[in-house]
Amino acid sequence: MLHCGIVGLPLSGKSTVFNVITGAGAEVKTYAGGRVDPNRAVVDVPDARFDRLAEVHHPKKTTPAQVEFVDLAGLSRGAGKGEGLGNAFLSFVADADALIHVIRCFDNPAAPHPEGSVDPVRDWDIINMELIFRDLAVAENRLTKLSGKKNPLPEEKAEQTLLERCRNWLFEEKFLKDLDLTAPERRSLRGFTFLTEKPQIIVLNMDESAADIESAPNGAALKERIQAARDTAITLYGRLEMDILDLTGEEAAEFTQGLPIDRPGRERLISSAYSVLGLISFFTCGPDEVRAWTLHDGENAVDAAGAIHSDLARGFIRAQVVSYNDYERFGDSYANCRDEGVLRVEGRDYKVQDGDIIEIRFNV
Repeated sequence: MLHCGIVGLPLSGKSTVFNVITGAGAEVKTYAGGRVDPNRAVVDVPDARFDRLAEVHHPKKTTPAQVEFVDLAGLSRGAGKGEGLGNAFLSFVADADALIHVIRCFDNPAAPHPEGSVDPVRDWDIINMELIFRDLAVAENRLTKLSGKKNPLPEEKAEQTLLERCRNWLFEEKFLKDLDLTAPERRSLRGFTFLTEKPQIIVLNMDESAADIESAPNGAALKERIQAARDTAITLYGRLEMDILDLTGEEAAEFTQGLPIDRPGRERLISSAYSVLGLISFFTCGPDEVRAWTLHDGENAVDAAGAIHSDLARGFIRAQVVSYNDYERFGDSYANCRDEGVLRVEGRDYKVQDGDIIEIRFNV
């Protein structure tokens, strides 16, 4: 399952965004008494293809793909150095596959900004620096241990060299995901769970007084930052979208008239998470169950078999595959797809495509 951690400064609207995504009704207020326990919710991935397959097959069970969202306590200055909630907070962040970085783009006198003013660019930099400080501390701690060894092993020498590169890059206030590393080097760093290696989705939490980014506080500079950033950025009207969760489609359209809200916030965020992580969905269908599975783009038929069950990967013979678009085009029928020549038999090296409907043939 995909795990996304929601981070941001206190009072940035993280819990509001969490509720927009999950509909979980989490309490929207400042974390009290040093509380670090996060709000968690598992959300079904919206997918019209999955819904259609369930309608066609009428299975006993449906299992959509799911994403877990974790709403973390506000990240204050100094957390990366162990201050405030510090390391207890960052341990939750380390578990995430992707970070949803909520930036406050609204003024609210009832909830004064902890920095004294609303400046999205400054807030963006504060959070990024805290993530960098945390990764620097992790790298430095390991380097201290390695440098204390009198006779390091060859693999430890290689690790030390790699970590020194990472440390120097972080000293330049750059994220490790932008460091030019080979695939084996990145694999060797996984155990450190560096936060600056994780993809970020920037959520600009706005209110209805701002029709676009430029009309947000410090909007011109914010727009320049977004254009220069390599991160995915989306706008979300957190409070408004949370308030309309229980409204009908017509009522919601009336409330959001004039605002650039074409899809619900949950759909936009999950779609962005799948995109930045390079994920795709494939389906298995039958009278017992219709299920959506998640793979990384580029993985093959054996990987798909292994996602379903390790026995299927171990005894893989072939995969029967039809694309969702072909399946729908030819009457939602395997027989029709076979007659039209679009139901294929693929080998173990077949690269699974987003929306494939797959049946694995195996023998153990």
